Amino acid sequence: MSTQHTYRVIVRGTWEGLTDEARARLLAEVEQHGLEAMQFTEEGSLTYDTVLKHFSFRYVVVSDAEDGEEMAAAIAEDRAETTLKEHGYGYGRLRSTATDMDTMKINYKGRRTSGAA
Repeated sequence: MSTQHTYRVIVRGTWEGLTDEARARLLAEVEQHGLEAMQFTEEGSLTYDTVLKHFSFRYVVVSDAEDGEEMAAAIAEDRAETTLKEHGYGYGRLRSTATDMDTMKINYKGRRTSGAA
């Protein structure tokens, strides 16, 4: 049995070929997809603004540690493509960045090491 790691993945893309209906729907829901909506979730949180040029999804992906960040990114991109297609939103090439939360070092400011005065 393989070790599972939790990844935070940001998938970025550009809107392309949006229909008038899709554009109207996105603009009607823009307030729900602003900066306040930026959360990492399994379902993914979509963010964009009224310019309708760029968008991003934030995902939490749990997968085998041996598959690494590349697999987590591929899984997140697949989820984003599925969501975009289900809603009929045109988009260009997706790119993503993944962070392994289980190997990430946390630097606590002001933390003293033992023996320090």
